[in-house]
Amino acid sequence: MVSRDHIVMLPFMAHGHLIPFLALARQIQQRTGFTITMASTKLNIQYLRSTISADSNSQSIFNIRFAELPFNSADHDLPPNSENTENLSLGNVGKLFHASISLRDPVLHLVNDIIHQEGKPPLCIISDVFFGWATELAKSVNTVNITFTTGGAYGTLAYVSVWLNLPHRSSDSDEFEVPGFPESYCFHRSQLHQYIRDADGKDLWCRFMQTQISQSCGSIGWLCNSVEEIEPLGFDLLRKYLRLPVWSIGPLIPPALLENKSSSGFSFSKQHAGKRPGLATEKCIEWLDLHGPADSVLYISFGSQNTIGLSQMMELAIGLEDSGVSFIWVIRPPIGFDMKSEFRDEWLPEGFEERMKQSKRGLLVRNWAPQLDILSHKSIGAFLSHCGWNSVLESLSQGVPILGWPMAAEQAYNSKMLMEEMGVSVELTRGSQGIIVGKEVKRVIELVLEKEGKGKDMRNKAVEVKKQLRAAVSHETENKGSSVKAMDDFVRTILSTSQEQAA
Repeated sequence: MVSRDHIVMLPFMAHGHLIPFLALARQIQQRTGFTITMASTKLNIQYLRSTISADSNSQSIFNIRFAELPFNSADHDLPPNSENTENLSLGNVGKLFHASISLRDPVLHLVNDIIHQEGKPPLCIISDVFFGWATELAKSVNTVNITFTTGGAYGTLAYVSVWLNLPHRSSDSDEFEVPGFPESYCFHRSQLHQYIRDADGKDLWCRFMQTQISQSCGSIGWLCNSVEEIEPLGFDLLRKYLRLPVWSIGPLIPPALLENKSSSGFSFSKQHAGKRPGLATEKCIEWLDLHGPADSVLYISFGSQNTIGLSQMMELAIGLEDSGVSFIWVIRPPIGFDMKSEFRDEWLPEGFEERMKQSKRGLLVRNWAPQLDILSHKSIGAFLSHCGWNSVLESLSQGVPILGWPMAAEQAYNSKMLMEEMGVSVELTRGSQGIIVGKEVKRVIELVLEKEGKGKDMRNKAVEVKKQLRAAVSHETENKGSSVKAMDDFVRTILSTSQEQAA
């Protein structure tokens, strides 16, 4: 029987937000039978539909609806068809953030249509942290807003607090304390993206972030794509800072990834991301099958929209070659070049790719790779990552330790937590300006992949986190996981709140 209860979901316009929102929608719908409406702009809805059409388990989403919100990028001084952050310059990303506020009126129109058709408001609106305007909109139609952070608890708190308080501006040194964290927790200026470093409270970035995050802090609770057991400190501090319920309902990754399914005949990545890899999944797996022993291959990827500088790319290649380690590297044109253009040999040491092909030591994949299939392969021993939260969860779900190279957003805070709280990572450098040399690349790679010492310790800790992630989603009656319990409590809360408002 289909429930008459309805939830409207509003993801921010970035692939790293769209995918967790869709995973959350599926989870809520499967558990409750509620009707879910996912609302976004036309091209983002097309992307979500393509993700679903690639999913062999599409029956599970028959009651998830998609609503296209009118949006014209030209009205906001953006390039044609710019409806998410992918392939946008930093300046245009800023414009997209501000442009997202224009979705408020179309969302209000959508919600009023639902009320007209169903005779009552939706149970709640679940909105992205960057859509703080949804809090007042929800109140105006007699429902409530829930904020969903697609990041982890620790990284979310650091990101929110740094934007709201700009603590680095009142520090005379490169180190500073962040409100919400114990005084002993020092953060560093190099962990801030340039646009936060330069923020003065009056700039465009600040005006958007402080307004939207403040409004999101006025929702009735937050959902967080993480697990209580892997981030006990982060959840404790986030709840104290927000003074709101925070439900830990992660990890929002394909359930099959938590069930030890073999990659053979089953493509996690196609199901999860709706993208076409630069090299067929089967080719990547064949290559990995030839590279034993277990835990010996390094996987390198900087997320769906990042790249590195030209000199960094050169030094990374030199370090990889000198280390003698086997690797898969997802490569894109370096910073300053068109991300959609063909990759040029001149951006790597002369003859590098050909030598890697001949020796079968390195596989270079253009633009995008089937990440989940790669990470779930037994040969993968470590992941050189930008520390985006989706990638972190995907890596740790397979017990793969991380070599951190954070780029933007909350990634440097994630990296700090992975090193200091979890002990599953070391950091190579930070950002597109970070200086690296081949010798240091070689040293850190060897450290992470070594069979004894720190490398072994990191792998053991990553395997423990893997067990905790899997236990959190257990549906066993006698041993229900913490994330399952959190989802149950969230559903009870919104149902009881809806009944109170109707009374």
